[in-house]
Amino acid sequence: MGNDLADVLVVGAGPTGLALACDLARRGAAVRIVDRSPAPPRTSRAKGPNARSLEILDDLGVADEVLAAGSDPLPMLKYRNRLPVAETDPWADSAPSPDAPYDRGRLVAQWRLEEILRDRLAGYGVRVELGRKVVGLTEAADGRHVDVTFAEGRTERVRYVVGCDGAHSSVRKLLGIGFEGTTAEDQVMVCGDVDLAEGSLDRTRWHQWFDEDGAVMLCPIPGTRTGWWFQAGPERDGRGRPLAPTADGFRRLLARHTALPGRALTRAELLSTYRVNVRMADRFRAGRVFLAGDAAHVHAVAGGLGMNTGIQDAFNLGWKLGLVLAGHAGAELLDTYEEERLPVAARTLDLTSERLRATLEAIRRPGGGLDAAITPDTTGLGVGYRWSSLVRAHDEAPRPDETPRPDEAPRPDEAPRPGDGSPGSPQPGDRAPDAPCVDTATGARTRLHRVFAGPRTTVLGFGPGSAAVLREVAAAYGDTGVRTCRVYAPYESGARSGPGTAVVDDEGHAAAAYGTEAFSDTHTGTVIVVRPDHHLGLSAPADDAGSVHAYLRRLHGAGRPRNGSPALVDAARKG
Repeated sequence: MGNDLADVLVVGAGPTGLALACDLARRGAAVRIVDRSPAPPRTSRAKGPNARSLEILDDLGVADEVLAAGSDPLPMLKYRNRLPVAETDPWADSAPSPDAPYDRGRLVAQWRLEEILRDRLAGYGVRVELGRKVVGLTEAADGRHVDVTFAEGRTERVRYVVGCDGAHSSVRKLLGIGFEGTTAEDQVMVCGDVDLAEGSLDRTRWHQWFDEDGAVMLCPIPGTRTGWWFQAGPERDGRGRPLAPTADGFRRLLARHTALPGRALTRAELLSTYRVNVRMADRFRAGRVFLAGDAAHVHAVAGGLGMNTGIQDAFNLGWKLGLVLAGHAGAELLDTYEEERLPVAARTLDLTSERLRATLEAIRRPGGGLDAAITPDTTGLGVGYRWSSLVRAHDEAPRPDETPRPDEAPRPDEAPRPGDGSPGSPQPGDRAPDAPCVDTATGARTRLHRVFAGPRTTVLGFGPGSAAVLREVAAAYGDTGVRTCRVYAPYESGARSGPGTAVVDDEGHAAAAYGTEAFSDTHTGTVIVVRPDHHLGLSAPADDAGSVHAYLRRLHGAGRPRNGSPALVDAARKG
């Protein structure tokens, strides 16, 4: 048995596991990450992060690399009987807004995204342990650790385990957690990464051929000269059963549905058959073991939410594990991971199934295509947790009958979407809006999400009346995981100084986004607590300091860690 007791073992080094490991590592947690594959995969699979995942990657410090490695979503050129019949740009009417600078996702090969995250993780001194398969999990009788057995026979002890090991998760199976749902055997697609002869197709378009007897879709893989994502309806045998994908089969499909000759396809690899699976784990936690990403939920590919929901699972769980490991929060905080993310997963299954039905209906008509799968819901920006026990203004634990079951919880997308003109300010549980502003210390332009970046809770103060609360919070917590930020109106007079960060809302976007305009020119004010995952935890009048302190005590204790806090090794980046 290994002697070193790691804080967290992440099983699975895809985007979900890597994002979680990066978040934990920057918090100073002793994190390890293993993957059963002998080498990092080169598959492109998921086509890239959506708008909400880009915000998370920005917080993790890798958004610039992801943007450079990818491309904007492409217009879709649709064909019928080999002839172009329509072109659609699903993002033509979309534009960045002050509260949501990422209005769309980014096309990037999954292997490249994983490479960027692995490099980020290596910067914290953590590397993926390849070729390691988990075959046993045993939680200690005292409930303080988990013994993990690997295929090579070695057993190692860790405090927590998170299974990010995909739809066929070994962790989930070892826990005996059910994975109920359906598999649509008749909804089949063959996929792969292919090369086409240079100049075969315009690489500024996503080409989609939908005919009555089948389909071919080709999307250029960013960062390659001749690489394409290939998706198609399968070839079938004489009894109508789908055939396994082969390079020659891809060539025949290309020749049948497009105006290209089969020989234009010069390479085909990473071939797979995709069937629509809609399944969700019965629970996302068993003691000290958690499930995230495809290990916890799988759904239709429509809308591109698979990888993105996993990254967002990781961002929800990482800060909670970090605070518990640091000794700030009690272990009950970890219960809120399932409380918040299981209803989101359930809604995502419904949303993607609905979008798949809409897409299958659309492609029956000439000019229909994959744009039918894209709606504002698929950006991820509207997902919130208004039902969560973490939105409470006080630190008392909720009564058992107050925590909603997943089927009773409000829809996770009920929060106002950025830019949709919804009346009122964001409520606790909603995503915290972004806003451009000016750093008072440097005079440089920045934005609120850059203020939030890094492994800390942020307390925002609007209006003169918030200054006293911010001083109290800064004195109580110092640098133990809580930062304060005074948001000044452009016309506020006096020295703009004090503890923590200060910004000037020079264009009024922050006040508008948070609904605090009424307090900007009076002696009253508003205090808003933003969780480390960019969701509002509390909004209170500045004269209700008790609620602010009670909420922070729930997450961070009384300001001094009970068991010694690991150093926060990733300071907030300034934009």
